[in-house]
Amino acid sequence: MSSPAANPTMPALDPGIETRGIERVPPHDRSHVRIVDNFTMWLSANLVISTVALGALAIPVFGLGFWDSLGVIVAFNILGVLPVAFFSTLGPKLGLRQMTISRFSFGWNGAKVMALFNVAACIGWSAVNVIVGAQIITAISGGAVPTWAAILIIAALTTVVSIYGYRYVHRYERFAWMPMAAIFLIVLFAAGGQMHALPTPVWTMAHVAALVSFGGAIFGFATGWSSYAADYNVNQPEDTAPSRVFWLTFLGVVVPCVLLETLGLGLTTVTAFGKASADGGGALLAAVLQPLGGAGKMLLLLLALSVIANNIPNDYSLGLSMQVLGKGFQKINRAVWTLIGAIVYIAIAIPAAAHFNATLENFLLLVAYWLGPWAIILILEHAVFRRGRYNVDDWNTRSKLPVGWAAAIAMAAGLFGVYLGAAQTMFVGPVAGLFNPPYGMDIGFELGVVVAAIVYLVLRRIELGGSAR
Repeated sequence: MSSPAANPTMPALDPGIETRGIERVPPHDRSHVRIVDNFTMWLSANLVISTVALGALAIPVFGLGFWDSLGVIVAFNILGVLPVAFFSTLGPKLGLRQMTISRFSFGWNGAKVMALFNVAACIGWSAVNVIVGAQIITAISGGAVPTWAAILIIAALTTVVSIYGYRYVHRYERFAWMPMAAIFLIVLFAAGGQMHALPTPVWTMAHVAALVSFGGAIFGFATGWSSYAADYNVNQPEDTAPSRVFWLTFLGVVVPCVLLETLGLGLTTVTAFGKASADGGGALLAAVLQPLGGAGKMLLLLLALSVIANNIPNDYSLGLSMQVLGKGFQKINRAVWTLIGAIVYIAIAIPAAAHFNATLENFLLLVAYWLGPWAIILILEHAVFRRGRYNVDDWNTRSKLPVGWAAAIAMAAGLFGVYLGAAQTMFVGPVAGLFNPPYGMDIGFELGVVVAAIVYLVLRRIELGGSAR
């Protein structure tokens, strides 16, 4: 039996469960022409509770004021979304999934390691999101729906859409943002009049360190989509304008992130929500909606279910990343890997929910550090060494791909830079510790990117050695 990629008569968008995995989508086989989906896909995925929760960290956790926090939210979101928007342009251009494109820098084996990094991140964030949503459902039901049951409900709804694949992912995300936007507007109207701009603290090294550290969290959250970016427009025509894809993707992430993180920031300035501010974004939203009684509980339930829109890309891209591990993995349908991934994160989430705390979220923020070095390596490969030219037919032929040692060493060097500059509750790196001791200043993303870029620029030239690969 021929593979889907080799069969020119097979439609790119199947009416049932999507059969194509990481196989390249040839230009004649693309029928996804709704370009605005590049916007709604990411708008829905980010118009969720976790985005509010991130903005709510600025004042109670990092000790910042309102205006300095707002500046960080805007600036670091813009920086974080740039790789996501750029990689999105490669979907129509190459017809390849995002982690498959890594093969043109990291080679056959190096791309497997990057795919495993991505799988771990997908599972981890899915577990965190489903726990947050489930705990809200349990709370508003007064315990009638136990957390484990709520986890199963959210995971089941997410998995159904993810298994059916590309066409249904876009169908869901195309509309999921609408009720969420309405609910967040209600939250704004209910609490907006009580918000006030807390003064910016005195500009000391401790304040600068807090600003940079908060910026790192904002950047990591926004750029977290970069390892999925091209997965969601590979079925769009090859001649789709890259500039339109770039800006629609850019706005699809920046708009909800800036608005909802600012909402979370503003809610922590409301005196009446002082205790809720310490308990996170879910508690803040519950405090705002509580005066609405039963209607408020219904709105909170819908907000809890918003994590589905956030988890769908995690689950769908997980299945694709598993196929990058080799031709044996590729023979197993993407939907099967998506289902297995869902089972794994459910198995993690149910026991973890009983002792769930910020430690797990801190761990996952650490996991996100790998994206900086990985992204800069792919960007340099595209812009400097290939200048936008790929022999796309080589994507699944090991002998025609780079060996990948330059990318592997650059990635390791970048992660060493992260180690030097990271500042989290669990660990403060040697360079980070030089600023604002003993808490440090988190420059892990920045050092990781700079070190990886320098090393790759040097070593990739040596690796090429006259070769076109």
